[in-house]
Amino acid sequence: MTHTGLPEKAEHTFEAHWRMFFFEGVVLVVLGLVALILPPLASIAVAILFGWVLFLGGVIGLVTTLTGRHAPGFWWSILSSLVAIVAGVLLFGWPAGGALSLTVILTGFLAADGILTIMLSLEYRRALHDRWMWLMVNGVIDLLLAALIFVGLPASAAWAIGIIVGVDMLFGGSSLIAMSLAARNASR
Repeated sequence: MTHTGLPEKAEHTFEAHWRMFFFEGVVLVVLGLVALILPPLASIAVAILFGWVLFLGGVIGLVTTLTGRHAPGFWWSILSSLVAIVAGVLLFGWPAGGALSLTVILTGFLAADGILTIMLSLEYRRALHDRWMWLMVNGVIDLLLAALIFVGLPASAAWAIGIIVGVDMLFGGSSLIAMSLAARNASR
């Protein structure tokens, strides 16, 4: 497969659909703030809520990816969205598993999402010169958060769910907002 025209396609996709990427970013930032505000005292309520947060974030990511299907990294973005959907289903499907189990699922989600986001950023690097770094930073932060939780187990189960999901969504949403605004400015 040749990459002829890939930078132009990526630029066109981002410029044509920057509002959708911006919307996804805003939704993720809002959901991240919700996650940080709710205390992780009631594990079942938190598990159900975060399951839906991850599920909806994954669905919105899937819709955004399908809308911009000509952008580089399409399959990495699809996989990232599917990881969020599966993690969400696991959290709201089996909420009684306890805080430790939820923290392990969250750690697995952050690690997988971090790797997939880094792969997506590397795809964008070939086409979008400076904008790919926002996704790379998001992926690295996901991996660092996963490592922080894993090293702190089992004590980290008391605080990790609310704070880490909130921080992840804030950074993920912020990176999408920054990329979409850069695309908007480039289209002017």
